[in-house]
Amino acid sequence: MPPKKSFDNEKYLKEQASAILERVKMFNNKLYLEFGGKLLFDYHASRVLPGFDPNVKMRLLQKLKDRADILLCIYAGDIERKKVRADFGITYDVDALKLIDDLREWGLSVLGVVITRFDNQPSARIFKNKLERRGIKVYTHGFTKGYPTDVEVIVSDEGYGANGYIPSEKPLIVVTGPGPGSGKLATCLSQLYHDYKRGIKAGYAKFETFPIWDLPLKHPVNLAYEAATADIGDFNLIDSFHLEAYGKSAVNYNRDVEIFPVLKRILEKLTGAESMYKSPTDMGVNRASSGISDDKAVQEAAKQEVIRRYFRYSCEYVMGFVDNDTVQRVELLMKKLNVQPEHRRVVKPAKKAALEAKAAKKGHKGIFCGAAIELKNGSIVTGKNSPLMHAASSLVLNAVKELAEIPDHLHILSPEIIDSISSLKKDILNAKSISLDLEESLISLSISATSNPTAKLALSKLRELEGCEVHLTHIPTPGDEAGLKRLGVNLTSEPNFSTKDLFTS
Repeated sequence: MPPKKSFDNEKYLKEQASAILERVKMFNNKLYLEFGGKLLFDYHASRVLPGFDPNVKMRLLQKLKDRADILLCIYAGDIERKKVRADFGITYDVDALKLIDDLREWGLSVLGVVITRFDNQPSARIFKNKLERRGIKVYTHGFTKGYPTDVEVIVSDEGYGANGYIPSEKPLIVVTGPGPGSGKLATCLSQLYHDYKRGIKAGYAKFETFPIWDLPLKHPVNLAYEAATADIGDFNLIDSFHLEAYGKSAVNYNRDVEIFPVLKRILEKLTGAESMYKSPTDMGVNRASSGISDDKAVQEAAKQEVIRRYFRYSCEYVMGFVDNDTVQRVELLMKKLNVQPEHRRVVKPAKKAALEAKAAKKGHKGIFCGAAIELKNGSIVTGKNSPLMHAASSLVLNAVKELAEIPDHLHILSPEIIDSISSLKKDILNAKSISLDLEESLISLSISATSNPTAKLALSKLRELEGCEVHLTHIPTPGDEAGLKRLGVNLTSEPNFSTKDLFTS
């Protein structure tokens, strides 16, 4: 069953917009707001806070658009090494382009793109040229001299002053980026330096959804944030500065707490006055807790997210993307929450389907893969791999047949179409396997639907799979993963390869 909706977007929007505008007033109507997390498609938030609109931050910006400019930061090193955004499978530079397009679709424009820690890297230079030739303003900021220890140099013409000034007219400047480490903070502080030299007493604040500062330290939502950032080693802790200043507990994460003394000194050097911020928590304007309407449901959803992260990192470990320490961090979080991988309902049925495929000798080339999906009515549907199609293909076809109440013995893919695609793969494209992956199966289904009313009915049910939970006993191939992502399911898999080949396409 899908988790019960437990987040009130409208209440959250009202309180969050009010908190941001109140902070703008505190700084003479000139505030640089570091916008952490994802602006759009924040699926982590929507999974741990059921009912959270993954695009609610964009709705927030729409409410503020008459008073806000948007700066987009991207780290040159991420462009150079082609860092990938995991949920979409696209590189950060492509994600930046997509974000600009998405902002435009929401009626929002970008003041400019800032390439941070720019050192004339070839890929970053090409990215800069591409944007400028499409009429988008691009600014380059180098590494800040003296950072993080030599405040005298940092706050000087050699430090922040070495970066060009980005003029803006509106009272709120939202500074965002495609991922962590994009240089948002340095961009904000560089702008503050130039503003103060011009007599503009601007300010800085931070907006991040997680961790939620006024939830308990060990609350599952905050532990889910630790799981999401296990690969970079983030962890939550009580903000000692906040506790000392106010005698109240507040949750923050290690990097913000560690850098706060330096950041406080920089702000005081920039402004020439004592900082109004007594703690890193003070800097934030997060009001996410105001939208939580059912804490019990939120806690359960967050526990499920930790399990998903465990499977993801386990797969990334065998693929060489992360080290074993990352997996072990999430295992420790699962122990704190007293959950096991099998607490994810689709895990056991997927494993059972794989065993059934092996017993019936229905696998393919010695690989027996099982898959399971939990539909929104709570029922579980499974699929198995075969020489004809991948387990993900079998799973999705079985799921839409279940939703459309199509008898199991009826085939919804035309044999002629399957034969034609198989012939194409084998005889023309020289593919090693003719087994259909999910993308190929969905194309086959759409073609079959033109002449088969049953297939057309099944095709119409695909949208009902969005948000469903899916588990595979083997790492999906690119065609399976792409198809499952487009269907919008929450996918996990065991850290087993679905082929003995080292190269898959």
